[in-house]
Amino acid sequence: MVDLVYRNIMTDLKRRIENNEFKNKRLPDERSLSESYGVSRSSVKRALNVLANQGIIFKKRGSGTFINPLYQKNQSIFQYEGSNLGVTDSFKSNGKIPQIKLLDFKVVTADEDLQTELFLKPGDFVYQIKRLRTFEDQPFMIELGYIPIRVAPELTKEVVEGSIFNYFEDTTGKSVTKSFMSIKAEPSRDEDHELLGLKPVEPVGVMEGIFFLDDGTPFEVSNMRLHYKYLNYNTFVDLDD
Repeated sequence: MVDLVYRNIMTDLKRRIENNEFKNKRLPDERSLSESYGVSRSSVKRALNVLANQGIIFKKRGSGTFINPLYQKNQSIFQYEGSNLGVTDSFKSNGKIPQIKLLDFKVVTADEDLQTELFLKPGDFVYQIKRLRTFEDQPFMIELGYIPIRVAPELTKEVVEGSIFNYFEDTTGKSVTKSFMSIKAEPSRDEDHELLGLKPVEPVGVMEGIFFLDDGTPFEVSNMRLHYKYLNYNTFVDLDD
């Protein structure tokens, strides 16, 4: 089993941040956190780095680690809680995790676009996975993804009914940590009206992108169509590099 202690630390720290447990918006130092959680400092450091990369905390040289006040002020539907970029970790509503309804799961031959985007050869196969994401039976996203079979040869119906990215990390130790995304709005389609409950005059949000493993391997091409009220995008820019 892959050591994912840092993920548990990160989740607990985020819970404590949301509960305003830290005075002066300042976190204990790595040594204190290591002792309180009973883990190595490397696990604590990794957890803090993920939180910092997501803009939840920031380090002030010579002063310590602090909670980003803008994060607490603007906790939108994009609430990251994982070590990868999966929807299960990235989308939450009042602490609730989205449910998944599997609409389609099959193997198809990669077309020319998928061959280019996923670095495949003619004749290579991919999983085609179509899912509907909901919060308490309220649909908010239609997700259509393509994953090369050679990258994840053991996907099953049971796996794709849950978090694919977390399953892959737990079983291989590799994480989906990078993506190239485009975000836009466009007129809604008949399927959006049927599955998302949109009216013909209402727009739909569209997120299209390629997700990469931490070693640079393209893992998935995905098209996500969101109910417009959930399309609230936040980002964290770091100019130190």
